[in-house]
Formats: sequence, C-alpha cells, structure tokens
Amino acid sequence: MGSPNEQLQRLADAWCNGLSPGDGMGLLWHLALRRYPSAMTELSRRIGEDGRSAAEPFSAAGLAHRALRRGDPVAAYNAAISCFNRRDFRGYRHWLRLAVNAGDKDARRQLRRFETRLPHGAARDIGRGRPRRDYD
Repeated sequence: MGSPNEQLQRLADAWCNGLSPGDGMGLLWHLALRRYPSAMTELSRRIGEDGRSAAEPFSAAGLAHRALRRGDPVAAYNAAISCFNRRDFRGYRHWLRLAVNAGDKDARRQLRRFETRLPHGAARDIGRGRPRRDYD
C-alpha cells in the first residue's frame, strides 16, 4: 500500500486534479514540510508571487528552488513563467536556464527562442500576448 506519506501524496495529487473534495492545502503543506518535490512545486504555484526571496524557505520562490534541487524541473519552469508575468525577463531567463539544466524540454525550446510575448492569457493581461503559432 505504501508509506503514509506516499498515501498522502496520492491524496494530494487527487485533490489537485479535482478528483477529491475538500481542502488539500493542508496536505500540500504537510508534504512540502517533508520535502516532497511535487508538493513543493504545487504549493509554490498556488502561493503565487508573494514578493519574498528564494532564500526564504516557504516563499513561492523558495519552495520552487527547493523542489528544483530535489529534481523537479517543473518547479523552475513555473517560476520562470511567474517572472515573465511580472515582466522580470532577467529572472525569466534565469529560471528557464535552471529548468533546462534539470532536463525540461519545453524550457529548452522556449529559451532558444526567448520570446518576450507568449500566447497564454496571463501574458495578454500584461500586454505581452501574441497569437498561437504552429510550434505552441
């Protein structure tokens, strides 16, 4: 059946995917404190940009950095998109490079092109949107 933390991880994944009712934030915090990379990544995404640095362990950037160090390249990619949405292109490239070094293929393509306009809705909201292209 697995360890209790593995069972909690499955329950948290089910909650994040909309397959379980209730509030899973407590589960995410529980697993993040136990250093589960996917829980740290999801928690950093849900916290959003809180204006705190990566040196603070439970800030969005801190959780993303720690999840990346534990082998989750999605954390770095999410942090890169968060920087893009704040118009922090230096941070955007930095986190994309970290995601590429961790093995994220989408980040590699995006870093190679380095577009300052992206097709997602949040980019349009900040005036950086563009139409979708064949390679999106």
